Amino acid sequence: MARDNSVADDDSSSGSGPESGENGGNSELLDRRSYLKLTGAASVVGGGLATGSATAAEEYEVIEASNEWYTIDDGEVFENKLIDFSNGNWFGLYARESTNWTIRNVGFVGTHRYDNHAIAVADVGGNTSTIENVYMGDGCVRPSSYSSHGQCGIWVAPEHSGHIDIRHCNVQDWPNNGIYASAPGYNGNGGTVHIDSCYAANNYVSSFRLSSNGSKCTNSVAYNDSNGRYNGRCFWGWNPGRMVVSGCDFSSGSYNDAIHLGRNGETTRVTIEDTQFDGISQRGDVRLSREGGLGSDPDLSMPEGVPTSAEEAASGGSSPSPSSSESNEETGDSSLANTIVFDGNGTTDTTSYEFVVSDAVEPSTDENATIDEAATVDGTTASGTVADYLDAFRFDGQIERLSVDGDATVRVNGVEIDPADIDDVLQNVVLIDGSAEDVTRYEFTVSGEAERSGYDGASIDDEDTIEDGTVYGTVADWKDAFRYSGDIEQLTVDGPGTVSVNGEQVDPSEFGSDLPHVLEVQGPGKPVGFEITVDGDIEFAGDGDPEDEATTISGSTVQSTVTDDSLRFRFSGTVTDVSLTNGTPTITVDGEEIDLEEYGDPELLPHAVVFDGTETSEPSTYSFRVDGRVIQAEYRDASVNDDDVVEDTTVRGGVGNWLDAYWFDGDIEDFTILGDATVDVQYNAREQ
Repeated sequence: MARDNSVADDDSSSGSGPESGENGGNSELLDRRSYLKLTGAASVVGGGLATGSATAAEEYEVIEASNEWYTIDDGEVFENKLIDFSNGNWFGLYARESTNWTIRNVGFVGTHRYDNHAIAVADVGGNTSTIENVYMGDGCVRPSSYSSHGQCGIWVAPEHSGHIDIRHCNVQDWPNNGIYASAPGYNGNGGTVHIDSCYAANNYVSSFRLSSNGSKCTNSVAYNDSNGRYNGRCFWGWNPGRMVVSGCDFSSGSYNDAIHLGRNGETTRVTIEDTQFDGISQRGDVRLSREGGLGSDPDLSMPEGVPTSAEEAASGGSSPSPSSSESNEETGDSSLANTIVFDGNGTTDTTSYEFVVSDAVEPSTDENATIDEAATVDGTTASGTVADYLDAFRFDGQIERLSVDGDATVRVNGVEIDPADIDDVLQNVVLIDGSAEDVTRYEFTVSGEAERSGYDGASIDDEDTIEDGTVYGTVADWKDAFRYSGDIEQLTVDGPGTVSVNGEQVDPSEFGSDLPHVLEVQGPGKPVGFEITVDGDIEFAGDGDPEDEATTISGSTVQSTVTDDSLRFRFSGTVTDVSLTNGTPTITVDGEEIDLEEYGDPELLPHAVVFDGTETSEPSTYSFRVDGRVIQAEYRDASVNDDDVVEDTTVRGGVGNWLDAYWFDGDIEDFTILGDATVDVQYNAREQ
């Protein structure tokens, strides 16, 4: 009973990294453990590039995907890299806390299969950063378990306040927008984005997505055809707008209209000029200025300068020179003025420490200290342990908080200090200790403040979210820790992990409700079907039995119908998926109406096909193709088997003594079954 809110809304200002509900199965247990933690000057060193290889004959470095984020620092140029997904892992570029950075000449080779973005960025210093000559054309297959907001090619986070130029990028077959850059304008810091001379195909929800005043999409191509995995909008302009689309060519294929503008109840302002496209859809209050050069005959050839392969992108420039951060580590130089040293020499036990500074911090070799890879720097927070050796850091600003547990001596600028003299306002600590058996989701609320901590060797993960004293996250075979003030008011845990508060293990049931959230669905006056999924537990909150209301709850998914009444449920976690049929009800969570646009296309597929092998002695195999959409279903208590394959509109699978089921729309075009399993096709099954 917990909530992983890391990407509840990619247009939100959550503190998530490129967000993810992580990938399905136990393979997800190591996904976050190897995150690069160092976001100071030394962050370009460490595990992120250790698996790469480069020879003198190559023009680029090969990085084998290793299930981690590579953090890009202020002023860093990340270039001439080929990121190889062929080993089945993922690797992401993360620049959400830096400024004046550049990502250039990068190729992603192989299909991405995880619930993470490939590139997640923001310029937080009000300056200009650049993404150019990047190949992401091998795309992403959405995993069976996902957050609904992961899997972007390029995602621009809401904290973006400067300007980002995105040019000469090839982005195809991504399930949650090719270039998703609407968050800064919609509910972020208003940073601008210029998409220029880019090429995108077969991306869902859209290929190019903008919202902030002053953003542009120019000289770019986007389309859908029958050769890709997905269909979506070519361009989607969100409020507040004042955007420009110029010199572009868009073809929507089987999708409805190439250009989509606005969203319900908001004002969006867009100017379109010199652009060829096959239709515009408008929602809400759209102020559209149609200039000259518009038509419906798009040229879908690739813009000049766009790479056609990962290798071409990676070799598109000269080999990178050593970054300033790498040089700093080799020479011991640093632009940060102050030092803090944790001296464990002569002590018999280990000492753990954690401190927060006001400006910047990085590991250092002052006083002949070694840079401990186990020490962690996250923004302006650093933590680690020492025994009979030194850890040292350089920093700017003031030490705002300092916690030391042990006998090590602490010196600041060469002078010994008493850690008790520095106020530590967050005296309490909660530790969530995961298990390799399965993922543990957690959620807790405190009456005061909370912040991430490296207490007891815990990881510091950007995907864990802190919102107004409420913390959401997941652990597997690692630990998450948080320091806080006040009291724990609510604690829910779903999984085999354990929770300790100030070193003592606690029972989560002693803190608040197991199902703290209320979901209510109010009918619009006519019958409307709905299917809603959460990432925790859910149960019916009415007076009678769910069956009395024609309501089915299967795992974390509820299905039902409302007319002019309402149905209420209690749940833990967060709402991850919403699908509707025959209308739009009003859906609230804890009394606040949710925005259905956050959940993609909410239309339920109407038809069902069921393969029943329960009465057969031997397994049966099957395949079929539809001319619409198709997804796996738990209809009639069918199993959802990861071995069954759904590729675009084609399905291949097998049944033994169980049922397989699929929702679809359109018609079944091709069908084959080998074996004695029975097949039941039910059109408009949700109305039966």
